Amino acid sequence: MEQVVRKAKLFDLEDLALLFDAYRVFYEQTSDIEASQQFLTERLVSEESVIFISFNADKVATGFVQLYPLFSSTRMKRLWLLNDLYVHADYRGQGYAVSLIEKAKELCRATRSAGMYLETAKTNVEGNALYPKVGFELDEAHNYYSWEV
Repeated sequence: MEQVVRKAKLFDLEDLALLFDAYRVFYEQTSDIEASQQFLTERLVSEESVIFISFNADKVATGFVQLYPLFSSTRMKRLWLLNDLYVHADYRGQGYAVSLIEKAKELCRATRSAGMYLETAKTNVEGNALYPKVGFELDEAHNYYSWEV
C-alpha cells in the first residue's frame, strides 16, 4: 500500500477542510466546512502551524496532523504541540496515523526541538493505544490545568 505524507499547502485546502471538518465532528462540534477552510487558510498563510496531509495510492486524502510551535524556557528550545491528528474512518488501521506521527517527528528533529506534546481524552481508546506504540510516554507525574474564557 503506497502512502504519501507531505506538508500541506494552500492547494490542499479543499481536501484538508473536509478532513478537518470530520475531525471536528468527531469531537462533537457542529459541521462547518466554510469555517474550517477559513481557519486552515489562516494557519497556513500566517504559518502559525505546520500541517501534514496523507494520501493513498489513488491520491485520495486520508488524514492530517497539525502541530503548533511552543517553547520551553528551561530547555531553551522549541517544542511542538501535536494538537490535531485525524485519519478518515475508511483508512484507519492502515498505518496512516503512524506515518503522520513519523512526519511530525521529522519536523521535531529538523527544527532541533526538545520534543512534542499532545493531549487526548481518556476515552480516546484508539489514540491511547497508538501513542505509546509510537514512542510517546504518558506523563502521570504532572497535573494538567486549563482556564477558559
